[in-house]
Amino acid sequence: MTLAFVLKSLLVAILLPPGNGLSLLALAAWRRKRRWAYGVALLGGGLLFAQSLPPVGTALMGTLESRAGAWAPDTAGAQAIVVLGSGLIRPPAEFGGETASDRTLIRIRRGAQLARDTHLPVLVSGGRPPHAEQSEAAVMAEILEREFGVAVRWQEDDSQDTAGNARQSAKLLSQDGVRRILLVTQAFHMPRARLLFEAQGFTVIPAPAHFVARGGSDFEMHSLLPSAAALHHSYYALHEWLGIAWAELSGG
Repeated sequence: MTLAFVLKSLLVAILLPPGNGLSLLALAAWRRKRRWAYGVALLGGGLLFAQSLPPVGTALMGTLESRAGAWAPDTAGAQAIVVLGSGLIRPPAEFGGETASDRTLIRIRRGAQLARDTHLPVLVSGGRPPHAEQSEAAVMAEILEREFGVAVRWQEDDSQDTAGNARQSAKLLSQDGVRRILLVTQAFHMPRARLLFEAQGFTVIPAPAHFVARGGSDFEMHSLLPSAAALHHSYYALHEWLGIAWAELSGG
């Protein structure tokens, strides 16, 4: 584990929920005798509360999903389908080792649907997480082939993040002259993923796998109550915006 990785993880923990609000509360507690500490505590508590509200989490996701493309993409000219991994889980032993996380499985299912509809070759992308026995790509390929009956032509198993997905996928697909791809990931992740793949020279046709935001839904009183799911949505939305900012500043 490098110093840069530790510093990056610390920065992310401070900037994203719940760390952003907790950091302000910790600062207020540490400097509680200062006149401004009460205001900082209110700001920290209010930030945590706001990020835990369903309308806030959904709205933050919506800022990304509005840029994710249509559910039914125009597949004309596409040369391959690229499905990005999003983690593994270790289920009970009787399941036989690691399997796909819920987000990865949603992407796999979407990729299988597109493969059946278009008959395009499939690439799965994802390296081996820490302490895992298999790569995400290997697990995804096995599920696609055994459970969905979809063949996988390429397995990209060296990457550890979305930028790596793009770089390593470009190395594999360039050998076969593939430059126009259907990119499969969650809608909230699509803007950053598309940005990084386009930086590698791909023409990207977004094929979002799942939308969270539901525009025009009726207001319900329970939406004013904080929830872990809403905080989860706020975290991922702000994580993506932070990643987009970093990708644009660093040039991908």
